[in-house]
Amino acid sequence: MMKKITILLSIFLLISCQNFGQLKVLGELPGGLKEISGNEIIAGSDLIWIHEDGGNKSEIFAIDSNGKIIKELDINEKNSDWEDITSDEFGNLYIGDFGNNYSERKHLKILKVNKEDLDKKEAEVEEIEFEYEDQDKFPTKKKDRFFDAESFFYFKNNFYVFTKSRVKDEYGKTSLYKIPAIKGKHTAKKIGDFNNGKDADSWITAADISDDGKKVVLLSKKNILIFTGYKNDNFLSGKVHNIALEHQSQKEGVCFKDNNTLIITDEKSGKKGGFLYEFKID
Repeated sequence: MMKKITILLSIFLLISCQNFGQLKVLGELPGGLKEISGNEIIAGSDLIWIHEDGGNKSEIFAIDSNGKIIKELDINEKNSDWEDITSDEFGNLYIGDFGNNYSERKHLKILKVNKEDLDKKEAEVEEIEFEYEDQDKFPTKKKDRFFDAESFFYFKNNFYVFTKSRVKDEYGKTSLYKIPAIKGKHTAKKIGDFNNGKDADSWITAADISDDGKKVVLLSKKNILIFTGYKNDNFLSGKVHNIALEHQSQKEGVCFKDNNTLIITDEKSGKKGGFLYEFKID
């Protein structure tokens, strides 16, 4: 009992010593998972599916709103560089295996996990492969390293990938690409661009679209971008609401809980991060 009280007191002191700004802390993420890279809530469920990025085990986890692991699912595919997770209207999950730090990968993939496999201990996946229509060198020169990505979502039978720039003084540049959500090899078609700033705090690290399709959110370490009033699927057009974040940590995951509530996760680094947050938007 005393050991449990000591652990709880340590967690309380850790949280109380940090400034989370506008973010509401829901709970601490499981201690063994330090590099959470994406999160997603399937329609009709309260569970939050999370995963770690490249170099970690090929597993996804379902946690509750306090950060407690409810389910673990082994994925029968190597975690080359898993960067984000999304779902469709049928409850299938998709893992974005498209991390590409040096713009050198030729086999970028999205892995489909069928809904009926989510209650099993291990799942086979379907592969959806793609390449960017405007990349013709592998790797590119340093000045052209615009083909990394950490963010995507599913919408109306397509995936929308937002790239992450590795080019100095252009770190905040992101490009939007469209990919059919069907098994096969595809060419990602470019739709538009957006510039979130020059420094590394501007990197776009996660994305999602609200269930009503009227809001798109992009996340970085320094801010939350809410896009509304866009035309068709050019989500980077229209009005942009830039919400500066007071809280500094490596934020890697975002999803809509409802049309006006975001769930955010960050990586644990030293005494910072490793939490599950809620954020209300207008």
